[in-house]
Amino acid sequence: MLLEPVIGINADLRPPQNNSPAFTFIADGYYRRVLAAGGIPVILPPLENKQQIDRVLDMLDGVIMIGGSDLDPRRDGFMLHPSVRIMDNRRETFDRLLVERIADRRMPLFGIGAGMQLMNVAAGGNLFLHLAEDIPEALPHKDLQDPTHRHSLQVVPGSVMERVYGDGEIRVNSMHHMAIDEVAPGFRVTARCPDGVIEAIESVLSDDSFTPNWFAMGTQFHPEADSASALDIRIFEEFIEGVIAHRRASREMRALVA
Repeated sequence: MLLEPVIGINADLRPPQNNSPAFTFIADGYYRRVLAAGGIPVILPPLENKQQIDRVLDMLDGVIMIGGSDLDPRRDGFMLHPSVRIMDNRRETFDRLLVERIADRRMPLFGIGAGMQLMNVAAGGNLFLHLAEDIPEALPHKDLQDPTHRHSLQVVPGSVMERVYGDGEIRVNSMHHMAIDEVAPGFRVTARCPDGVIEAIESVLSDDSFTPNWFAMGTQFHPEADSASALDIRIFEEFIEGVIAHRRASREMRALVA
């Protein structure tokens, strides 16, 4: 019997406000999409150290890192741009520890929005801090008056994105002002907006039999949101299939070693 893969999903954090306590929360689209794709979602609150994170990761088959507010560029040696609205410090500290442990384990990972940006930064890439200034000729990637704002997408052949979308014109939701600049080593671009802004990446599989492959992928757009299309939602199905394949390969490798 094929057991459903257990997928961890990090959560957002809102600090105390006035007389209201702090809240850990997550948009329900993330876990609804995991359930629909055949996985079992488990919400991860901000943990405090690597030992706690490792204990939780031992029980998971893969992880989704969600979107949210902006990463603090000062943590990566850059100045704080006035447009940046940084996420809660406790959440970002946890997220950075989490992605570090996931990468060390070569554990399946799907980053969405800020989750993809952090995946790229943690692996050695960097970010544009404000597209309107960094790429003035770029299309609008965020419309405060229209939360369902969309733009077209160009996918790269031979990628997860091509398996999801195939040929033809594609439009995805767009709600960001930061984006990937330099892609981290070990990753490749799999989709762009027509203006060149990177909208999806995935890990590059290694031909070296001594280097364990890492199944990791990310989208700048949000396939979990209510504004997503039926095709967008198939990205979760691809991720769950990849998690199952990775779990099977890991078991076969352990059997060979034993």
